[in-house]
Amino acid sequence: MKKQTQAIRIQTERTQEMEHSTPLFLTSSFCFDNAEEMRAAFADESDDNIYSRFSNPSVQEFTDKLVALEGAEAGYATASGMSAVFGSFMALLKQGDRLLSCNSIFGSTHTVIAKYLPKYGIEYGYIGANATEEEWEAAITPNTKMIYLETPTNPGLEILDLAMIGKLAKKHHIILNVDNCFATPVNQQPIAFGADLVVHSATKWLDGQGRVLGGAVVGRKDLIKEIYLFCRSTGPALSPFNAWVLSKSIETLDVRMERHASNALFIAQSLENHTSIATLKYPFLQSHPHYSIATKQMQNGGGIVCFELKGGIEAGRKFLDQLQMLSLTANLGDTRSIASHPASTTHAKLSEAERQAVNITPGLIRISVGLENKEDILADILQALN
Repeated sequence: MKKQTQAIRIQTERTQEMEHSTPLFLTSSFCFDNAEEMRAAFADESDDNIYSRFSNPSVQEFTDKLVALEGAEAGYATASGMSAVFGSFMALLKQGDRLLSCNSIFGSTHTVIAKYLPKYGIEYGYIGANATEEEWEAAITPNTKMIYLETPTNPGLEILDLAMIGKLAKKHHIILNVDNCFATPVNQQPIAFGADLVVHSATKWLDGQGRVLGGAVVGRKDLIKEIYLFCRSTGPALSPFNAWVLSKSIETLDVRMERHASNALFIAQSLENHTSIATLKYPFLQSHPHYSIATKQMQNGGGIVCFELKGGIEAGRKFLDQLQMLSLTANLGDTRSIASHPASTTHAKLSEAERQAVNITPGLIRISVGLENKEDILADILQALN
């Protein structure tokens, strides 16, 4: 079956009730028929469910769908995107190891890398999103054990060359860990370009309606086993209810992302030359500096448009205050269009120098383009700009 079909048809085994839609397994623990079955489960001699912190049928169904879409060997779902990121670091890195990361990353990920990893003796280094292959090569040290990156980046929409970085990671026997949240697995599959792990904030496009928190990490079976064992003991388990919601959402991911992307391209094309906008970025606009890379590794440009307003912080505030339909909220990837100001929200904990280094300027606006009629989305943006 094609991946889109698997995302719809992968289901937990039907119960004796013969349901068509998978039921919700809202339970903390699972029963055994006898002592021997229970012993075998705890000894990892069987795949029987024990406790929902370890595994749960609702969670496994969601995970299996994401594994299929990403072309991965295995996966583990977590309570949030950040717990997936943190678990992928802590399960595989140890004292003395070094993490090499793209400098354009989500603010909370930067906090984990720069503030918390050093407490465990894990070193880190940053490299610019526009770095050349030679600069990437030079940034790799003997103790570099993992490369971490986002593409497209949040919120600057830089596009990193997965094939180039994947080749370097394989050459130096380094784990390549890619945050694929912005693109989603129907638009980009990092494993096909050499990634060993792919992390997601399922809260965003995978849910698609701003309802539940969730995260996941998929990839090589041997690496996922270590992440599973770490998370099983430390407890960032995904709620069965949230997993059930996310599994249903994935069934419509392909068609939703097609509409998000077409709306976003329309918005980007319509605003590109607006007199109030200094610069605008969208991966599938030819004016994007990484357009050729984007079209090589992505099926479409995704659902995010970002632009820099002339007038800086004050212009940004006025723009947000004038919006009438678009939501102002700390999320993205919703059916409803959302506007945010990264410098004062998602990346506020970065210093001014750190924000400047990753092109998060005072007037930067990030639009998560929803599923509303594209003319209505544009009309609200235009009236706020004007």
